[in-house]
Amino acid sequence: MIQKYLVIGLWLLGDASFTGCATVDPRLDYALLGRQVTEATGQERVYQPEDDDLIPGLVEELLREGITAGEAAQICLLNNPTLQAALMDIGMARADVVQSGLLSNPSLGIALRFPSGGGLATLESGLAQNIADLWHIPVRKRVAQRSLDRTILETARQAASLSVDAKVAYFKTIGADEQHRIAQENLTIALSLLEMALTRQQAGATNELDVNLSRSLALEAELSAGSARLEAAEARRKLATLLGVTTDGDELTLVDQLPEVAPQSFDVERLIDIASAQRLDIRAARQTVSLAEAGLQEQYRRLFPAVELGVELERGGRERSHSQDILADTARASIAQGAPTVPEIESWSKQDEHTDFSIGPSLNIELPIFDQNQAGIAKARYAYVQARKTLDALDRAVVQEVRGAVDRTLTAWKLARIYRDRSIPLAQRNLDLSREAYCAGRASFLSVLEAERFFLDSRSQYVAAATTAATTIPELERTTGATIATLVAEADADPATSTEVKQAEEKVEP
Repeated sequence: MIQKYLVIGLWLLGDASFTGCATVDPRLDYALLGRQVTEATGQERVYQPEDDDLIPGLVEELLREGITAGEAAQICLLNNPTLQAALMDIGMARADVVQSGLLSNPSLGIALRFPSGGGLATLESGLAQNIADLWHIPVRKRVAQRSLDRTILETARQAASLSVDAKVAYFKTIGADEQHRIAQENLTIALSLLEMALTRQQAGATNELDVNLSRSLALEAELSAGSARLEAAEARRKLATLLGVTTDGDELTLVDQLPEVAPQSFDVERLIDIASAQRLDIRAARQTVSLAEAGLQEQYRRLFPAVELGVELERGGRERSHSQDILADTARASIAQGAPTVPEIESWSKQDEHTDFSIGPSLNIELPIFDQNQAGIAKARYAYVQARKTLDALDRAVVQEVRGAVDRTLTAWKLARIYRDRSIPLAQRNLDLSREAYCAGRASFLSVLEAERFFLDSRSQYVAAATTAATTIPELERTTGATIATLVAEADADPATSTEVKQAEEKVEP
């Protein structure tokens, strides 16, 4: 019987020790993250912690011949330190999953009680394991796994958003560079106008007022050129920050130009369906609901938080026996026998008597009399309802976000086309006509100045509109959670244009 209970105790200890050998390996989780980010962004590679030594070489190779907008997004996904830090959340979530599957450590208790008169101490010992883990671990693991799934989706959403930020910063940098170039050209035009005014003044064909107006225009153009240069430098520094590079932003070579071809019309309702299915934040919110539901189940199982099963052993103590007077006993025995005689030592055998020894199972249960986890259950139930409401709010908000993104995209491209095809040609023609009329003496210098201002403003406004139009494409990708290639493919499969798209187009019809 004693051996049986010893085996039970060793099994409890051995089982807990075996479960303690688990290791944390999040590589499959990182691979899942990579697939989700690739699906959302179209980029082939995403940072993996084990690739730290390879990243600098990959980034250098991409930067060597100049980068496109897509390559800027790829570098961001590989080299952005904020994203790299965010991936550590996945490793920590995986550690929580491993921890959730472990049994709690067994408890070993030992007590010694010494008799007041000396002797053998009373020994009590017990080995116990909380077997409540047997019904806590399954739901605890589900909670941890749901939390890991949500963390992966949230990190993938952050990665996809950074990828879009890199594309937006790329096009804004191109636009800022173009604005700087136009500002330099505007300064050249303003200086030529000033030279023309000075020439006419020397010929007596104009007055000091016209010359001063020309100087004012040239000064304004010079100030605009300086501001444009600073804005271009700031845009390059922001792009470099997103790419995670420390080189001077002026050293970045951007090979793309502002696009001039507008995307085709999209079916808004179809884009809403795509966003609802593919947006990573919505998928993460759904995982939050599952996590809250699993958490509620876990709280119900905490009614009995501790049920300890173990083995206890007890060895009884023994008072110290009185010492035998051997010399006196030997003398008495020798006198009685008439010769030297060894006395009786029967009293010594009593010192070898075995003490009581017992072993048996033990059970310790925390009785849910006062604390039945009512508060924990109620809190988990509120968290579950809150998660569902949050998901519903996000679903509703996405509908309007998609409508707004489509409206902004179509409007921005329409405005860019108006500036390019109508405003700039008209401004150029007015400028040419006003200069001819001024040189022929048929128009005042004010008309030339006004035409010059309209022309310079039209060129600048076109670049701003083209930049905004270019950035609406990655923003549309952010809003729908899908690449523009996927959206175009969906539009090709279903060419019908929704009423919302038609209305958006009509808003900017000339």
